[in-house]
Amino acid sequence: MTGKMATPQTTTKVAGPTILTGRVLSFEHSPFDTDPTDAARCHEAVALQGGRIESLGDLQALKSAHPDAPVIDYGDRLILPGFVDAHVHYPQTAIIASWGKRLIDWLNTYTFPEETRFADPDHAATITARYFDLTLAQGTTTVCSYATIHPASVDAFFAEAQRRGLRVAAGKTCMDRNAPDGLRDTAQTAHDDSAALIARWHGVDRLSYVITPRFSPTSSPEQLEALGSLWAAHPDLLMQTHLSEQTDEIAWVKSLYPQARDYLDTYEQFGLLGPNGLYGHAIHLEPRERDRLREVGAALVHCPTSNTFIGSGLFDMAARMAEGQRVGLATDTGGGSSFSMLRTMAAAYEIGQLSGTALHPAQLVWLATQGSARALRMGDRIGTIAPGFDADLVCWIWRPRPPSPSGPPAPTPCGRRYFPPS
Repeated sequence: MTGKMATPQTTTKVAGPTILTGRVLSFEHSPFDTDPTDAARCHEAVALQGGRIESLGDLQALKSAHPDAPVIDYGDRLILPGFVDAHVHYPQTAIIASWGKRLIDWLNTYTFPEETRFADPDHAATITARYFDLTLAQGTTTVCSYATIHPASVDAFFAEAQRRGLRVAAGKTCMDRNAPDGLRDTAQTAHDDSAALIARWHGVDRLSYVITPRFSPTSSPEQLEALGSLWAAHPDLLMQTHLSEQTDEIAWVKSLYPQARDYLDTYEQFGLLGPNGLYGHAIHLEPRERDRLREVGAALVHCPTSNTFIGSGLFDMAARMAEGQRVGLATDTGGGSSFSMLRTMAAAYEIGQLSGTALHPAQLVWLATQGSARALRMGDRIGTIAPGFDADLVCWIWRPRPPSPSGPPAPTPCGRRYFPPS
């Protein structure tokens, strides 16, 4: 579904108690574990208190429990959790969906020149603000982002997220080879810069630091070992990287790590495989890789618009879910072609069709909310509407598209409100 947002950034901070009424969507079960038609439930209202969800259910019951609480009536509009985007590159905002390159060419032609600009803190701050404007306009309230090798790029991202009251995760992207001048650090500086950023930002307000080797081809064994050591010292942190995105990338990895059993082993042998690991793309996995990822409880992140735009391949969601993997959903901007998680859900549906299994709408919404929150180990705080969860909510106003020769008008999202914790 596409269309211009009429009110792209309508933000309301709610201290509470406050009651919202509309069509409040919550998931009682994962739609991958049960009949998708039985997984979701619509409630009449939700009560917010102190930036958290206090209760939901019948409107009259909530009004009786909170007789003095103001009621905000959204009629038949849909109130749902804010979308959770589990894999993004905020520094690539200005180059989103650049023309026609395979992964390695795309990095060299577009990504690396743009990321070099983030040595300038002012540029990093400008792009950060633009990125959050764009994503909040699409109903996304939580993201997990790569920065660049520059600590200032992390500082800018966290400072702006903190100012807006957002829950985000991010980390300095580490690369010490196969990257241009100005975008390489060392094994030691990758470790030390990351450690300093952890001390400065992790756990502050709603911010989480993520240890971030870009991928094996741009990190030497020494750098991967240093980052594995850092993760061992901070096992509660997330670690994000890329895995098996394209077949020519996999061949490159084999040439750089000839002793490794497979791509995943280039991380595993250096302590970069664990339950808090996030592995973007993960399309062309070997049986051993699938087994190990499932055994340790790591998360795979499906990036459908990126996988199609850069020609990477088709992620088999049905097979991965059936074998018990944890899977999140992501735009992967800027290789991904849209900041919209709705468009990302549509692409995931299309890839599911090509892979032989059509995803149900409930499964798609769950992936973009609770599924991604679980992938980020935040599923006990965000991603669903339930008592005790953060009130990261969006309200969708559906407006018909103008008539077109191709068919009748269809509903498109054109506004929402965001209720961050106070």
